[in-house]
Amino acid sequence: MASLILIVEDEAPLAEMLRYNLEKSGYRTQVAHSGEEALQRIAIEPPDLAVVDWMLPERSGIEVCRSLRAGEDTKRLPIIMLTARGEESDRVLGLEAGADDYVVKPYSPREMVARVNALLRRSDIRGSATVKEYAGIVMDLEAHRVTRDGKNVHLSPKCFRLLETLIDRPGIVFSRDKLLGRVWGGDVFVEPRTVDVHIRRLREALEVEKGAKNLIRTVRGAGYALDQQR
Repeated sequence: MASLILIVEDEAPLAEMLRYNLEKSGYRTQVAHSGEEALQRIAIEPPDLAVVDWMLPERSGIEVCRSLRAGEDTKRLPIIMLTARGEESDRVLGLEAGADDYVVKPYSPREMVARVNALLRRSDIRGSATVKEYAGIVMDLEAHRVTRDGKNVHLSPKCFRLLETLIDRPGIVFSRDKLLGRVWGGDVFVEPRTVDVHIRRLREALEVEKGAKNLIRTVRGAGYALDQQR
């Protein structure tokens, strides 16, 4: 799936120009017009990279960066700070707040796409492993293969994404809304009960032997977690 870029920009024409050029380069995009909206979108569907304007209503880009760096799920999110400020002290402040790169307006759309490409490449190099393991479950993300205790587990694409989300943070409860955002996408309308159906299918697929321990914990009113201590 193409990488998702969140554009946090309150000037609609600039946001649209950037959105157009990123999508032309093969990326998926979402746009938020305020700092508060950006944080809400990220909570539902974390992007692969965020382009954040310094001057935003409700919360400044600096505040958004600090909030993301303080969050367990978002502390490694690649961030490009976008601003009209060009002074060295402002650049230092943006980088100290957690931005990975800094682009001064006006900028070339081609340059911005190149910076997004470069930052995503750097992020991939230091990023997460392509093989994830937990309680006998082994996920090979590149081969798109799952085993449990050495036995093959056959999963649909959506169940694979569900398991990948849950195995990233074992023991942490994910709400239906958060799972919908991560697996189906925040801009697609899907009934929340769809998550329950796919969780049931995932449980059945992971039961490779009769009587195998159910590793998916249901927390009534809260969501689901992958947890061998259930």
